[in-house]
Amino acid sequence: MPAMSIAETSAEDALVALHTSLDERRRPEEVAHLVLRVVGGQLGLRDRMTLGRAARAASRWNGWSSMSTDFARPVGGARQIDAAARLFELPRDGIDPDDPVSLLDFSARLSESLGAVDPARLDFLRDRLNREGRAAAGIELSKRQYNRRFRVTQRLSAKADRLAVEQTKRRLTMVARAGFAGSIERGAFVADPWAGCFVAYMTAKRKLRREFTLSGRDNPYDGIADLLFKHCTASPATDWWMIAQAHPTPAVLARLTDAQRGELLGRWWATMRQVAFLLKRVWVASEFDRATMIVRRGNDSSTWNLLCGAYNAARAAWIAALDASGTLGLLDASCPGKAMMLIAADLAAWHRSTGGGLHPDVGVWARLPLPWDVLDGTAACTRTDVEAACADGGVDPVTSGWTGPKPLSAVGVFRPTPELVHGVSIVDPVWASMLRAGGAFSGKTIKGGLEQSLIPGDVVVSELP
Repeated sequence: MPAMSIAETSAEDALVALHTSLDERRRPEEVAHLVLRVVGGQLGLRDRMTLGRAARAASRWNGWSSMSTDFARPVGGARQIDAAARLFELPRDGIDPDDPVSLLDFSARLSESLGAVDPARLDFLRDRLNREGRAAAGIELSKRQYNRRFRVTQRLSAKADRLAVEQTKRRLTMVARAGFAGSIERGAFVADPWAGCFVAYMTAKRKLRREFTLSGRDNPYDGIADLLFKHCTASPATDWWMIAQAHPTPAVLARLTDAQRGELLGRWWATMRQVAFLLKRVWVASEFDRATMIVRRGNDSSTWNLLCGAYNAARAAWIAALDASGTLGLLDASCPGKAMMLIAADLAAWHRSTGGGLHPDVGVWARLPLPWDVLDGTAACTRTDVEAACADGGVDPVTSGWTGPKPLSAVGVFRPTPELVHGVSIVDPVWASMLRAGGAFSGKTIKGGLEQSLIPGDVVVSELP
């Protein structure tokens, strides 16, 4: 994907582009280039050089990357609306193709015109009217025309359901990667350029793809994030409420009012409960190895890990808000645990081959009640229970984030975004595009005659198991 055209961007336009990036997946170096356009003139020489080094990385390979600059966006129901409007000879006005509720309302109107007793019931075999039923309902259509309309209505209703699910998944993906940053209004964002620049850069770092490695993820809070944050702390007019949407750390939450902390507590708690409900649905529909959380054939690992990321992010922010509010004692009564992501079998084997093993948190998770059972009151889990499980697993319950906010890690070091193909780092985007198109490193059969042996050794940057 080409980089944003920012060479001639004004500071005002760059700030607007930074706000737009909150709902995208731009590389941190691209965001750093925009930040330089916005606040570069207010930086000292050292800070300007630090930011400039990152910004220059955006021009690698002429600014081109093989990786998408966005998370997958759900496709609306415009095609289904057009088909229904054409067949039923109805106007398309007033129907929002991107709103599942609007699609369902339209589907309900169509189903009523077909004599459906319950608009939600559109089973092709059981719910259609026969000739006598159509005559009694005053429907003057042939069987063929009636069936065509019935199928179109079916598809419209099914599309509304799928769209709602996909929109929820994308929203929770953003929660996992950027907190509530997507809800920040443009007016508030541009009103505080320093805070806006920090939020945009920090969320870009958090949205980086996972690299296939044994060493864990880099700390997204790097030197550039740190210098932007320090400028925010130096200003008495900083919008800390905006920063807290994306970076709910104790240092930020401590600067909020009690009412603001209370609002965040409620929002994060509601998000936890919503995601826990979805986690339960995936859990019940699958067979997971709870003791190891190694993915099995048939497990929907993509959906599960997406939901785990959102749940754990919400849980960490909720605990941080409890701590900042002085109400961490509430965990004595109820302390829902973390949710463990599924791990690929080859990565688990790689860990074992190097003398490693499962993450210690997996053992704690296996000893505790399932978090959704705790949240809906089916099971009890107190801080004492979590501390006991952590003791059995050799885990510090506070520093690991089980019963308190995680302590801050050392400030990370910026490095240019690697070109990844299924987590494997590739030397340049051209090779990455070819390997991705051929299905390399996907765990599936290589397509297009691309043999693993034909991939030069100096193309792959990552260590492989």
